[in-house]
Amino acid sequence: MNGKYYFLDTNAIIQLLKGNQQLINILQEADFITCSVISKLEFLSFPNLSDNDAKLFDDFIKKIEIMDLLSTDKALEQCIVTLRKDKKLKLPDAIIVASSPYKNCILITADKKILAMKTLNSLPYPII
Repeated sequence: MNGKYYFLDTNAIIQLLKGNQQLINILQEADFITCSVISKLEFLSFPNLSDNDAKLFDDFIKKIEIMDLLSTDKALEQCIVTLRKDKKLKLPDAIIVASSPYKNCILITADKKILAMKTLNSLPYPII
């Protein structure tokens, strides 16, 4: 992996938009930032989302890449299914976890179940 490539989980996006300085410092040095369309949908469907939060998010996603899911991408699809079955992840989490190494990125998450996977060496790239 060349450069600093990061894949943000939904909780990381929330922390970033709240002004988490540690995360801001990490991402200021990034060469590439992406998130899944799943995170975009999770964020925008939050029941208490204010107009200001929606605007802030809209400004943010204009600066990063949103990874879509393609039904023709069988390798990614199989990885998602395997993670869901073997690790008992919720489907959105399995999609995000599988997509990170697929995009050659380090996953940034605070999800305890995903972070616990780190010790299992179940992913080809580290999780922050």
